[in-house]
Amino acid sequence: MSWKTALFATCPKGLEGLLLAELKALGVDAARETVAGVHFEADLGTAYRCCLWSRLANKVLLPLGRVGAADADALYAGVASLPWEEHLNPHGSLLVDFIGTDSVIRNSQFGAVKIKDAIVDRLRERCGQRPSVARHDPDLRINARLSRGRVAIAIDLSGDSLHRRGYRIKQGAAPLKENLAAALLLRAGWPALAAEGGALLDPMCGSGTLLTEAVLMAADIAPGLQRPGFGFERWLNHRNDTWLALREEAIERRGAGLSDFDLEVRGYDDDVRVIRAAEANIAQAGLDQWIRIIHKPVAQFKRPTHRTLARGLVICNPPYGERLGDLESVAPLYRTLGERLAVEFEGWRAAIFTGNPELAKQTGLRAQKKYKLFNGTIASELLLFDITAEAAARHRPPAGAWEERQPQAVEAEAAPLGEGAQMVANRLRKNRKSLAKWLQREGISCYRLYDADLPEYAAAVDIYTDIEGLEYAYVQEYAAPKSIDPDKAAERFEALLAAVAAVLELPDKRISRRQRRRTRGREQYEKQVVEAAGEPIVVAEGAGRFSVDLWHYLDTGLFLDHRPMRRLVAQLAPGARLLNLFCYTGSVTVRAALAGAAASVSVDLSNTYLNWARRNFALNHIGEQRHQLLQADCLEWLRQCREAFDLIVLDPPSFSNSKRMEGVLDIQRDHVRLIRRCMDLLNVGGTLLFSTNLRSFKLERAALEKYALKDISEKTLDKDFQRNRRIHQCWVIRHVTN
Repeated sequence: MSWKTALFATCPKGLEGLLLAELKALGVDAARETVAGVHFEADLGTAYRCCLWSRLANKVLLPLGRVGAADADALYAGVASLPWEEHLNPHGSLLVDFIGTDSVIRNSQFGAVKIKDAIVDRLRERCGQRPSVARHDPDLRINARLSRGRVAIAIDLSGDSLHRRGYRIKQGAAPLKENLAAALLLRAGWPALAAEGGALLDPMCGSGTLLTEAVLMAADIAPGLQRPGFGFERWLNHRNDTWLALREEAIERRGAGLSDFDLEVRGYDDDVRVIRAAEANIAQAGLDQWIRIIHKPVAQFKRPTHRTLARGLVICNPPYGERLGDLESVAPLYRTLGERLAVEFEGWRAAIFTGNPELAKQTGLRAQKKYKLFNGTIASELLLFDITAEAAARHRPPAGAWEERQPQAVEAEAAPLGEGAQMVANRLRKNRKSLAKWLQREGISCYRLYDADLPEYAAAVDIYTDIEGLEYAYVQEYAAPKSIDPDKAAERFEALLAAVAAVLELPDKRISRRQRRRTRGREQYEKQVVEAAGEPIVVAEGAGRFSVDLWHYLDTGLFLDHRPMRRLVAQLAPGARLLNLFCYTGSVTVRAALAGAAASVSVDLSNTYLNWARRNFALNHIGEQRHQLLQADCLEWLRQCREAFDLIVLDPPSFSNSKRMEGVLDIQRDHVRLIRRCMDLLNVGGTLLFSTNLRSFKLERAALEKYALKDISEKTLDKDFQRNRRIHQCWVIRHVTN
């Protein structure tokens, strides 16, 4: 066939302008962009070069013509009139990708079959043999797109989508496609920064796609070099000598690019599982010598200090908070990211890609540029920030929030306590003395010291001691009644904080402050955003170690009132198969696994909490082969489960209306069916532990009379929680045996 010829490259919406510039740089002619693609002209070698080197395209198509589709017969006749014997060996195989439907062709599969029949019949008629259909790795892939009663027929020179580079063998929950990642890097100005010797860091790297694409780009590596093949390689008009020369050139350029590559490229993530996926993908790409992956939460993100890094790019794709239940944790994540950028990365550029621009405002940073893109079907934005000295000063947290306080500031003589603060201080000292012997005897280092003992000072004070012996105070203010003047309530809370600091002799940086209140709608996360003031700590309970975050979430990751429940689980666990529903951060599972549980399944809907559970597993050297962590709606998972367990822990929220759930969970209304379903899965002789923190909860005993029920609420209240005996209720439930 004659060359040059018309071609068409497809791409995700929003990337057309970038793709046009890229194709022109690769040597194409007469290029013009359209929706989700670029029309251009090129010779065969340039077409191959586009397949090999395009970082942005999905497909490179060779149009053969447009045929009418007034009815199925017209479509068949139009396709059969094309010279397929020039493109496909009759002994070969084909696959038809059909896109679009209308009133005549109502099913894309029907359209694909009609086109396949026309091609097969023409080749049988002309050559005496017919090709076969191959769903995987066909000799020729045909692209058919229906629009306005006509079907555009093209040969797919790329084969599988070009975004599949061949290096991603593992992925996280919501990975970026490789060509979208490349587009983000281009929009963020990474090639220019890399040319100047800048660094690239991703604080939430997931499966490592941004990192890998960044090195491919900076080291002049063809993105298609590791692909297993292209669609043109078994096309009858393929010129293998032209292709091999292009591939050899790309191999030489890769070697040259990596031989002197000295840029700092690092990724961080707090999810051990995706860290492993990123490491596997980067090794598959052959770039593990040039990209470093580190297990670290965003709260600990800072500029590397092993070498001078005056400039660079911080780029990431944080979670979007797609469901309401995640917003409480996702909003502080953005706030923490903004603070870390302001504190650590003055002079750098930052790029945040998000499907929730409202959440991006939580960073406290002002975007200089915004680009509208799509992540799959999610309308998203790439926001670019220059972390100038002015921006850093404007958005830096108050002094002492991140930096260490000066010793003299800690040791300075405290101001005298007021009358109210002195009352609280006296109660704190009394409680501490009362609990001291019990804490020492039981080996408890995390406990409740005060729980609104003085009603006008309505707060809870919890003490967490890390494994290094440092004490932290977690102070939760209960929302004051509307009848209380807000200024008066604030004054009392400040007095309580002063008493805590004085009695416990703690600096500000080891005192966390929270307020618990009911919220609705967007307030569910907006009013719970707090300034990050420290890093997660590791505490001990029994034989276990647990990651506790006092700064970024409303709950710390370890419910102290459930300590006796976890102790009971450890007693029942040896040799048992455990089911932990609504598992939160997996602390119950950790205690069970360390006590000798044979296996476990822990289920929760929140990825945030499951990642936290994985950190707890890692702290205690617990593998996920025998102890599974599953993201699922617990109600739906229970309906479908066909497994049996010896020990089940059911500790659901009082109420949940997550968008990912089918319906709404109301524990008072739903507890009977939940318990019955758990009992269906419980082996004879097994134990179900059911608990709830809904203070108004009433167990419907009559509906559960066929089971043996034992209220153990009193026995699950340790000494530090006996001030409020309604903080939770708990039952042991077993099958009745004869």
